[in-house]
Amino acid sequence: MGKFLDEINEPKDVKVLNESQLELLSSEIREFLIDKVSKTGGHLASNLGVVELTLSLFKNFDFEEDKLIWDVGHQSYVHKILTGRKDKFDKLRTFDGLSGFPKRGESIYDSFDTGHSSTSISAALGMARARDVLGKKNKVVAVIGDGALTGGMALEALNDAGDNKTDIIVIINDNGMSIDKNVGGLSSYLSKLRLEPSYNKLKNEINDTLKSFEIGKNIALSLGKIKDSVKQLVVPSMLFEDMGWKYLGPIDGHDLKELNSVISKAKDLNTPVIIHTITKKGKGYEFAEKNPNKYHGVSPFNSINGEINGSNEITYSKAFSNAMVRLSEEREDIVAITAAMPDGTGLKEYSRLFPKRFFDVGIAEQHAVTLAAGMAAEGLKPVFAVYSTFLQRAYDQVLHDVCIQNLPVIFAIDRAGLVGEDGETHQGIFDISYLSHIPNMTIIAPKCTGELYNMLKWSINQNTPIAIRYPRGGDESNNLKPLKEIVLGKWEIIDNGEKVAIISTGKMVTNSLNAKKLLLEDNINPMIINATFIKPLDYELIDYLIKNNYKIITIEDNILKGGLGDSVLYYLNKCNYKKSIIQLGYEDEFVEHGDVKTLYEINKLDGKGIRDKVIEIMD
Repeated sequence: MGKFLDEINEPKDVKVLNESQLELLSSEIREFLIDKVSKTGGHLASNLGVVELTLSLFKNFDFEEDKLIWDVGHQSYVHKILTGRKDKFDKLRTFDGLSGFPKRGESIYDSFDTGHSSTSISAALGMARARDVLGKKNKVVAVIGDGALTGGMALEALNDAGDNKTDIIVIINDNGMSIDKNVGGLSSYLSKLRLEPSYNKLKNEINDTLKSFEIGKNIALSLGKIKDSVKQLVVPSMLFEDMGWKYLGPIDGHDLKELNSVISKAKDLNTPVIIHTITKKGKGYEFAEKNPNKYHGVSPFNSINGEINGSNEITYSKAFSNAMVRLSEEREDIVAITAAMPDGTGLKEYSRLFPKRFFDVGIAEQHAVTLAAGMAAEGLKPVFAVYSTFLQRAYDQVLHDVCIQNLPVIFAIDRAGLVGEDGETHQGIFDISYLSHIPNMTIIAPKCTGELYNMLKWSINQNTPIAIRYPRGGDESNNLKPLKEIVLGKWEIIDNGEKVAIISTGKMVTNSLNAKKLLLEDNINPMIINATFIKPLDYELIDYLIKNNYKIITIEDNILKGGLGDSVLYYLNKCNYKKSIIQLGYEDEFVEHGDVKTLYEINKLDGKGIRDKVIEIMD
């Protein structure tokens, strides 16, 4: 690994190193990260950008007592290396392997589980207040990206801590990027601060000079009384200090000497402190520096030439992108909204072709939903493209601002179902449950990428809230024929059969067909039904199954409670159904990280698992 990295087994091993040794260690860590992540995949650029910052934190704090919370947490790889987990990186983000995010159950040094943006300051503030109530003396540090500050929750926490003067340190890791380029007024404000380091440099030089002789100390004290007035003249605005925070920065987030100096001083202030660091995402790896987006969450790649492994398959995100562009060429009332994810959701091309009809609101899902509601109320057809796990953050807005008013907002829910390696915080296995019980909401799912255009076109022509949920990646096979005509509440019989019907939705249709191939070897011929509509159900087809004495299995890439199977079971009970029913999905627990294929097998949602359940119900 490297001369110094070999000797790092726990945090105290960092404290004994001097700055020149830390510099060498930072280079070794970057080499380690590039080597390991190139083989496993993971979050590379963000971790390369916080190497010196992480080393400085471990140099200045004792994280057996002090608390460190990483916002989102995808940039915690260096933290994990320094806390005795470097030997586990060969199994990064694999099932039963090292998580790509902080996990309290994984290490005593992981103070708080994270995975979503803008939560760290609230969590840190809670820990700081618990410390004060319990009479402890430890320090609490939150590291948050400049993009995450666009999240309202972060601003709420800043306001609370500043008003109450709680002793807490917040480090802004300012690289000008979250996943995509940051947008919004706060981002512009931070950009202005980056351009004004002269103020802090001048202030420090004057203070240091004056305090070097006795009379100068009195002058420095007098100058301190008018510093706020001077700041208003030199710095564009003092947002943070006006909110009650001591602001230090901007400083070079790759300069270990400056980092150590500022962090050391911040520890002694006993007041809310913000340290504004400027870092470079992808630092030290040319390909990631030039294209940090590409290497944010990256598949395995060639570390020599930077070439990323993967296929050229049409993904659902790409199919959505193509559909949005095609439909928007035909209709001028379509608008697209994203919460800082134009690349991930497939809206990058749309933003280029229709800049006046594209709205990136930053990491602000709640605002995005109500923004869409306002647009719909005025006659537009807003499409909010969002990952399933992030739409959870705007549940109240979906219910209160969209569905109560029955406004025609379309939710293009990407990454529905399992996403795999990112684990519990990112698995999209709850959206059916938290949307299906809301009145006025319609939920549909394509069984293949080719079906997405027709679904989106149909949805835009409706006048009610509609959620289209689709998975990460592409189709397992190209054998499925897209449904050409979408009819409200109508399912599709994919393959006829007898005695038992398998009702599945979305990606699970393919898994059900795989199960049928195995079942035919057992002389069992199930009917395969595609539940195109998760809500409303196809009551007419269910009545047919009841009348003809079919046993029923429902399959969904969602938690069982409140899912498709529960809705079917509810109707069957109303109809006094006497035959057997089995519901397949995820049990009442979170699904950990691992590749999707392995997780399907474990949860009995692959072809073999479904086959075994059909045999069970037939017996």
